[in-house]
Amino acid sequence: MERNQFRVGTFNLNNLMLPDREFYPGEIYSRENYLKKLTWVGAQLDRMKSDIIGFQEVFHRGALKEALHRSEYHQNHEIVMAEGFGRGPGVALATRFPVLGQRVYDEFPPEGILDLEGAEIPIRRFSHPVLAVDLALTEAIHCTVFVVHLKSKRPMLANGGDRSDPMEIAKGHARSLIRRTAEAAALRSLLMEGLRDRNYPVIVTGDVNDNHTAVTTQIVTGQPPWECWPYRKKAPVWDVLLYQVKDIQARLGYGDHYYTHIHNGHYDSLDHIMVSEEFSAQNRDRIGQVTYVSVLNDHLFDQTLLDENIEPWQSDHGQVVATIELNSPQSARPQLVERG
Repeated sequence: MERNQFRVGTFNLNNLMLPDREFYPGEIYSRENYLKKLTWVGAQLDRMKSDIIGFQEVFHRGALKEALHRSEYHQNHEIVMAEGFGRGPGVALATRFPVLGQRVYDEFPPEGILDLEGAEIPIRRFSHPVLAVDLALTEAIHCTVFVVHLKSKRPMLANGGDRSDPMEIAKGHARSLIRRTAEAAALRSLLMEGLRDRNYPVIVTGDVNDNHTAVTTQIVTGQPPWECWPYRKKAPVWDVLLYQVKDIQARLGYGDHYYTHIHNGHYDSLDHIMVSEEFSAQNRDRIGQVTYVSVLNDHLFDQTLLDENIEPWQSDHGQVVATIELNSPQSARPQLVERG
């Protein structure tokens, strides 16, 4: 590509599956709606023009393959998929780069299991699989991309619980938050293996079901070091941080129009792309940097203000695309003295 750039995207497909198959009780795509969904997804993909895309809510690999074939840019992308649990949806990655390896994580790593006051929290499994794919961006630069989909904010009600009872709903939201927090901590544990003491780029793409300032999201990214610390103490912390492309974009321009989901009048950013310090402009030893971020959310609208519904073949999420420019092999590395 021009200027040695590539694009990374994330796309929650909102239940992409083959027609005439029940994906949730009473929910089935007709052949007509399935074809409309393929056409819509293909058009969105052509707007994204991404070289690497993480997908969530994929029920069938064949349906994703058909959607990619509706896009001129993505027809030859290779698909790597992690099947969902039971009848649930999985995640997938499509890429034009050579695939060097892949791993699927269903269970939490032992060191990522939470405990509270000595009592282990009995959550040891992700609600959706985590997919890790090793790619060759160039002959010299390899990268691991994680595709994730953390537990939603939908309340987890007890069996037989009254869905109209405010206290039951409150406890259901608390259960969902506990599960999402446990998943975020387990994901952080998986990420540490690729981040710590390695000059190796990592990208996380997906639906984490919380905004960029939420505690669960910050568990995944890690906490920046205190400003007053000396460089020697900050460096090991920077080594394992992830950087939100949303924050990188905010430093490059004016205004904030980053939202990927609207529910009951709340505009949220649930879908994220995070990069390791190898792609951070503040890193003096970077191998590239995020230069632009776009959010495709013009199909979303606030249903509390309009007497309309999002079409069933569209996604109720916006798509995020980050452009990353690799350093020229001939260029000298920039000499910045501080990172943040």
